[in-house]
Amino acid sequence: MNVPKDLRYTKTHEWVRQEEDVLVVGITDFAQSQLSDLTYVELPSTGDKVEAGDELAVLESVKAASDVYAPVRGTIVEVNDQLTDSPELINTDPFGDGWMFKLEPENPSDVEGLLDSDQYEESIPEE
Repeated sequence: MNVPKDLRYTKTHEWVRQEEDVLVVGITDFAQSQLSDLTYVELPSTGDKVEAGDELAVLESVKAASDVYAPVRGTIVEVNDQLTDSPELINTDPFGDGWMFKLEPENPSDVEGLLDSDQYEESIPEE
């Protein structure tokens, strides 16, 4: 299971990468492997104001549907439109081209409250 050390994580399997004043958000390698072949992605809208824990996106696969949650409070500033036509990018490159949305946090220090890679790895259920 790939868990990059430079990211922050949520207990609901989202990853967060800080890029200047914006947070890039996607789902983890563990989450995409549990869903398997993604067939549809519903993304939030640019400009949406969100609270930590809000349901922001829906992923559908041949196995199941799953929600994606806001890691912190803030505003959606960009979504990955490539996923509309190519949801499989989340399966093939969850930490790269498979990113889902960018969020401008209301309080940038909220990221420090998310899990680090070691804490996230400990939270992943045993297969």
